Amino acid sequence: MLTRDYYFDLPPELIAQEPSERRGADRLLLIDRNTGAFTDHMMSDFPSLLHRDSVIVVNNSKVRKARVFARSSTGGTVEFLFLGKEDDGAWKCMVSKTKRQKTGKEYEFIRRDGSCDIRGVIIRENSDGTRSVKLSEDIDETFFARCGHVPLPPYIRREDSWNDESRYQTVYAKKTGSVASPTAGLHFTQPLMEEVRSLGIPIYEVTLHVGAGTFLPVRTENIEDHHMHTEHYEIDTETAAALNEAKASGRRIVAIGTTSVRTLESAASESGRLEKLTGDTSIFIHPGYSFRFIDDLLTNFHTPESTLLMLVSALAGRENMLRAYSHAIEERYRFFSYGDACFIRG
Repeated sequence: MLTRDYYFDLPPELIAQEPSERRGADRLLLIDRNTGAFTDHMMSDFPSLLHRDSVIVVNNSKVRKARVFARSSTGGTVEFLFLGKEDDGAWKCMVSKTKRQKTGKEYEFIRRDGSCDIRGVIIRENSDGTRSVKLSEDIDETFFARCGHVPLPPYIRREDSWNDESRYQTVYAKKTGSVASPTAGLHFTQPLMEEVRSLGIPIYEVTLHVGAGTFLPVRTENIEDHHMHTEHYEIDTETAAALNEAKASGRRIVAIGTTSVRTLESAASESGRLEKLTGDTSIFIHPGYSFRFIDDLLTNFHTPESTLLMLVSALAGRENMLRAYSHAIEERYRFFSYGDACFIRG
């Protein structure tokens, strides 16, 4: 299987640069995972498109304002994306102008008002291109609130705004830790969720903290040679028990977003039960994969040659997905994080 088999030509004007004017006012392409047939809808139609024996699983991870600017000791401005805290107390970061950011280089991290009270120094250059940064004092979410920016993906070619602080966050976000939004959930409003529940369809929450690897392209010619990034997930025991009971009774498991898929498939044993309820996953789902737990998937439209396009192709078939994407382009659907949605249903 070749990476180029997942290429499609996307007009740049279809890459959504802003969210829809009103949350949930998005288009929805329904794709039959068995036949490849598709029909056009609106996100407001989603409850009526669900099988009545469905249960829904969402990712409740909350996006951290992890993009922070700093002044280097040589006077330049450097962008840091804080990925997570390491065992020795340093923070692992992706940095701009990477080759210039050497061990021992010092920085002042800049507040939104231009002031600074936190300093840092690079103590390690990591093999994956990241840098480990030791800060002058311990930080918490207050630091990110004062200094951080919403980490919009690189294909959104504008600076973040105050509007992004709410619109790049799902309405059910709870546990801070992601550096990118689980964007399929951005289509949900509280009224839409209540409408789903009124049909007797429960909604369960799991957690997977989305890492920066979600933006990384596949650089290998053969997709089997690609190494996936690692992300941390958690499922509480009560949720796992409820989902295992639903699965055993034949109810359809509807994942909201590829992060929910990665969580459930990582936690599921070969027998199709959720067993490993917490851990770090680098699961790579592509055609040939046999799904253990999920049945249907609501997701956004993904970038060409990406692992996410490969994941949805594993569920619905590569040719079916590429035909559906061709239709979406022809009908001027909006693509990627702030774009429209597709519902892959059996």
